[in-house]
Amino acid sequence: MLRGSGVEEPASASTRSADAWSVTSGGRLLDLIRTGRARTRRDLLELTGLSRSTVATRVDQLVSAGYLRESSLRETGARGRPSTVLAFNERHGLVLSADVGATHARAMLSDLAGVCLGETARSLRISDGLHECLEWLQAAWRRMLRDAGPELPPVVGIGVGIPGPVDVRTGRPVRLPIMPGWHDHPVRERLEDAFGVPAFVENDANLMALGEFSVAAPECPSLLFIKVATGIGAGMVVDGHLVRGVNGGSGDIGHVRVTSTDDGPVCACGARGCLAASASGGAISRHLAEAGAPASTSREAMDLAHRGDPLAVSLVRSSGLQIGEVLATAVSLINPGVLVVGGDVTRAQEHFMPALKERLFQRTQPLATRDLRVTTSDLGDRAGVAGGVALVVEEIYSAGSVDRALATRAC
Repeated sequence: MLRGSGVEEPASASTRSADAWSVTSGGRLLDLIRTGRARTRRDLLELTGLSRSTVATRVDQLVSAGYLRESSLRETGARGRPSTVLAFNERHGLVLSADVGATHARAMLSDLAGVCLGETARSLRISDGLHECLEWLQAAWRRMLRDAGPELPPVVGIGVGIPGPVDVRTGRPVRLPIMPGWHDHPVRERLEDAFGVPAFVENDANLMALGEFSVAAPECPSLLFIKVATGIGAGMVVDGHLVRGVNGGSGDIGHVRVTSTDDGPVCACGARGCLAASASGGAISRHLAEAGAPASTSREAMDLAHRGDPLAVSLVRSSGLQIGEVLATAVSLINPGVLVVGGDVTRAQEHFMPALKERLFQRTQPLATRDLRVTTSDLGDRAGVAGGVALVVEEIYSAGSVDRALATRAC
């Protein structure tokens, strides 16, 4: 294989072909270690077919730049000398992440492993305007950085989720009926200007799916996440990557029609009969408020059901049946390994989940659900910020990004 200073031989005939790894870079080696596919130099030799000297040089570059750390723990291979264990340096940088919902927001400062170094949450109506939301986020992050002290590594990126479609190429929200003033606003540029690091803006259900996958189900080849809160949204991770669709519109399951266009409640999008208009936490809270119950938000509605209010319980169960009906189609189409339910509805899961499972399994063929695990979120309200961390790490520490950083460092 060609390299910068001569010709290198593959280390083993049993490894990948030399051609497949002829341009294996430091960034690609880091990716193998960061994702757990390699732990030692020997692993890298066997996986890549690169020469021992090339692997040594590139690992040394990664260690010198702070991307890798070498552990004093040594593990012995099947033959030969013990090998020092290599690991991704999760203290190389910090991440600012946030999950902005329709009525609540959460912000976090963490290391690259998602270990929380500062966190805050508050009630915040996104309909009040983007400036109030973004100013609160920026102030919260700055306060966390100040409180964390001066000895921490630098911030390397920002990951933010919002409750609506996002053009991921531009980081701008797209046509959000519940978010006046947000459409096409340069959210990404505004955050990058404020903190001087790359920012990534994503649909909140997508971030929750990514967070749940990264922390709770990293071995699952296909995970479907559904968020039921003020609205309803879904996110999907396949082979470790978010499925966004052509224009970032995948997962907009709340606008699936469940009644004819001539009847049914009016949705925030202006259409009639959308799933969100009858089965979301927002719809349930409206029904309860009209009946005189103390439930002005999705969370209050779910808490009322959890306490056993008969009307709230009935509405939550009806929501589970309706959403289960729609998810039966999704499960039949994509055949995921895990279906995770998150959002406010988990506060009343004892009423919601049995109804959802009843209709889901009733409306699907056994093959589609034979190996399906249906569960509630392990991360709860922190799924979105965990996803924000995972997104930043995937982007900032991708092979291409690391190779560019190493090249700049070498100049």
